[in-house]
Amino acid sequence: MNGWIGAVSYGIGAAAYLVLGLTLAAGWRGRRHGGLLLLAIAGTALWAAVNAWQLAYHTVPLAWLWSLETGHLLLWLVFLWQLLPDGGRLRRWRFASYVLGGMLLAYHWSAPWVDGFLGAWQVTEWPLMGQLLLALTGLVLLEQLYRNLHPERRWAVKFLCLALGTLFAYEFYLYADALLFKRINAELWQARGLISALLVPLLAVSAVRNPDWSIDAFVSRDVVFHSTALFGAGLYLLTMAAAGYYVRLYGGEWGRVLQAAFLVAALVLLAVLLFSGQLRARLRIFLNKHFFNYRYDYRKEWLRITAVLSQDDDGTPLGERVIRALAELVESPGGALWVRSDSGRYLQRADWGGQTGEIPWIEADDPAIAFMKRREWVIDLDELQRLPELYEALSRPPWLADCRDAWLLVPLFHGHELWGMVLLLRPRVPLDCNWEVIDVLKTAGRQAAGFLAFEETAARLLEARQFEGFNRLSAFVVHDLKNLIAQLSLVVRNAERHAGNPEFFRDAMTTVEHAVGKMSRLLEQLKSMGKAQQSERIALRPLLEEVVSARAGQLPRPQFVCETREEMWVEGQAERLASAFEHVIQNAQEAAGKRGRVRVRLARQGRQAIVEVEDNGPGMDAAFIRQRLFKPFETTKGLTGMGIGAYESREYARQMGGDLVVRSAPGEGSCFRFVLPLAVQENHTDCDKKVPA
Repeated sequence: MNGWIGAVSYGIGAAAYLVLGLTLAAGWRGRRHGGLLLLAIAGTALWAAVNAWQLAYHTVPLAWLWSLETGHLLLWLVFLWQLLPDGGRLRRWRFASYVLGGMLLAYHWSAPWVDGFLGAWQVTEWPLMGQLLLALTGLVLLEQLYRNLHPERRWAVKFLCLALGTLFAYEFYLYADALLFKRINAELWQARGLISALLVPLLAVSAVRNPDWSIDAFVSRDVVFHSTALFGAGLYLLTMAAAGYYVRLYGGEWGRVLQAAFLVAALVLLAVLLFSGQLRARLRIFLNKHFFNYRYDYRKEWLRITAVLSQDDDGTPLGERVIRALAELVESPGGALWVRSDSGRYLQRADWGGQTGEIPWIEADDPAIAFMKRREWVIDLDELQRLPELYEALSRPPWLADCRDAWLLVPLFHGHELWGMVLLLRPRVPLDCNWEVIDVLKTAGRQAAGFLAFEETAARLLEARQFEGFNRLSAFVVHDLKNLIAQLSLVVRNAERHAGNPEFFRDAMTTVEHAVGKMSRLLEQLKSMGKAQQSERIALRPLLEEVVSARAGQLPRPQFVCETREEMWVEGQAERLASAFEHVIQNAQEAAGKRGRVRVRLARQGRQAIVEVEDNGPGMDAAFIRQRLFKPFETTKGLTGMGIGAYESREYARQMGGDLVVRSAPGEGSCFRFVLPLAVQENHTDCDKKVPA
């Protein structure tokens, strides 16, 4: 037989054990059992690598080859002895097996007993019998280990026993055949590399299932799934190729035709099987059930659920994403979602995958809803029919009468509130709905309820902000109207007494004209609500003179002082800035009283314009300024005040890039200080320059 075939066989085995050894070494925590397992795996990798080299190049001394034959079996025996209890009789057997291994190693180095390797294959009987006894000892140890374990613990070592049992049994057969026929079978010898490689997945699963070996190993479910699918596909193709060969061999004249047709049909069938969702689901369930401690890879599932719920790049509504996130946990093809409304009913929010029927709403007092609120259980509708006593004699919900594939009702709890529920359809393949599945669904349901609650809260907040904006605008309008009404009421009250006074008539007309102009501008602002308003360059001195003149009709009359002849310009909306100044001056007049004093001062400080409004009123304490002065709708004027003048003035000053600060103390009056950034530098001009039209 070609030696390169055996070299490839052992090379595959060496690579498989090397990868397994490196993976386990990365998680080794220094414990003895884990160290012995790593040593046995490393010895097996070395044994396979040396055999591969020998079969390819024939340069390895025979003493090395046979020492490794004995050594790798002896390492596995040492590992197994450490797993067994340290009893008196077992201790003697362990000592005898170590002596046997030592004698074999000494014999290999002291007297080469093989005349040729992979040539004549003539060997003496005694070393072969020693190898046979080592393999037999391994089989006995495995039987003792498995039989003496408690039944509940056997699942942890069954794959180890299967892997090493195969290893020792094959060694026993190889050397028994050699003793019987006085020569080693070359085909059996060369096949050992591939056979050893096939045992690596079983050893990996055993390491994962035994954390007391102190090896923190992880075997990816995806790797196992795809490896198993690939192995199955390869085995299927080999079987079909062999069958095709026999079809050709015994098909006569039709042999080649039938072989071609058979192979194409086999490939088509393989493609159908690989693309079968039901077959993939069955394989995944089988692997999770028989190869892993738990059905789910919790880290992977949690990341998947979070990604499904949070990513809406394709525009899929959150309701459908909630159903999908839960359905994919149990291979369900679809479902429906109901979410609690303000009335207490649970309204159908979404469906995914179809086949659930149209169920617009579920009443809040429905027995199924009441049961989930009370027990926080997932309702398994199949189990409900078999064992209704587990569900407090609950009957199948009548609104599911037309949904024959209904399977699970999963509650979505947010805190202790039942935010909604998801109906899942029966999966593609039968699935045991055990405690693990129920716990995962309940936990995922809480995550989904959190996303639904966040979405509803965000929608309500957006609606509240829209109403808040509308209410704030309404309050500002009412505030301005109140001031205009106060001015016009003053004219009406004085009309009878000063009707024949021409000066009063001119002042009254000026006041009416001002009110009409302000109401017109207010109407324009309402019409342009939601549109960006253009800023303009505003000359501060003419604007302040106009505002002070408008407020001169109320005592005490404000005094205006300009401390610079340089004109100062700012960027903003003249009407809003004038309104801010007017609010502050009016508040100062009301605080100072008719016999008080109000002064308006304009000055420059660097690249900022300073507008101060001072009064000698009763003043305010620091707590009032900090907590109440600029709080909207907070007023000290009773029913006549709105509580938004100071707030609106400061907010607009900040919109312009400046601020409004207050300096006050009880009994010392108050000073409101506007700090506004100046517009681009202008040449010095006369302070009497008017506001541009």
